Amino acid sequence: MSAGNGHGLMPMIGMPCARDKSQRYYGLPIFIQNTTYLNAVTNAGGVPVIIPLQLSEEMLRVIYDTLDGVFLPGGEDLDPALYGEEHHEFLGPIDGERDRTEMLLARWALADGKPVLAICRGMQILNVASGGSLFQDIRAQRDGSEKHDYFPPAFERVRISHDIEIQPESRLGRIFGPQATVNSMHHQAVKSLGQQCQPVAWAPDGVVEAVEISDHPYALGVQWHPEELATHQQDAGSQHLFADFVAQCRQRRADLALAHNGAVYSAA
Repeated sequence: MSAGNGHGLMPMIGMPCARDKSQRYYGLPIFIQNTTYLNAVTNAGGVPVIIPLQLSEEMLRVIYDTLDGVFLPGGEDLDPALYGEEHHEFLGPIDGERDRTEMLLARWALADGKPVLAICRGMQILNVASGGSLFQDIRAQRDGSEKHDYFPPAFERVRISHDIEIQPESRLGRIFGPQATVNSMHHQAVKSLGQQCQPVAWAPDGVVEAVEISDHPYALGVQWHPEELATHQQDAGSQHLFADFVAQCRQRRADLALAHNGAVYSAA
């Protein structure tokens, strides 16, 4: 497809899958992904590329090199061994293959300047990939914390749980303004920040709600679930967030195409 018909500028955005542990498909091992993530990306003009978890590093790199951006979705807890800690008694389920896959994607994208949008667990991956650590359970390990674990089915995924304060000069602040109201479905949170990982939004109790990577063209993580608000509530700020991410991926695709064409012309 050529850029001339518009399709060539649809950015390819990698999205790791999750593992279905229910065994409802005749006991077969199944990879899955929440279609709300897919809809949020496609509604913004991106083409999601679902990435399986069992690939070798070499195979994963082949897929990664075709991508214009990386989307890191929510999911299980991270293995605390990734940041040098033992398992806390309130640690939830972990998936070593998913941790490995997403840590590789995050580190490659950070090194290459490839756009990254990270949601909930994804933001925690972004922080740990940068050298940071996590509270394995907010209530057990962080004094003065309020409730953040409004998990379904007890609570709706679009339930607005609290306000956040946003640094106005940040990219997130330019999208949402200095404040926003968000949903909340997590029991882990950023503890120590990774290198170049800057906090740009906070819950009322001080829990970090968003980070941006300095000295990177576009690497942004949020602790809430804007895909739910963008898709099911038509929230303008959440939709703008996905549009902003996809626009950055599209621009990277266009820039690389231009550089490639220039190299071809020079060689000719």
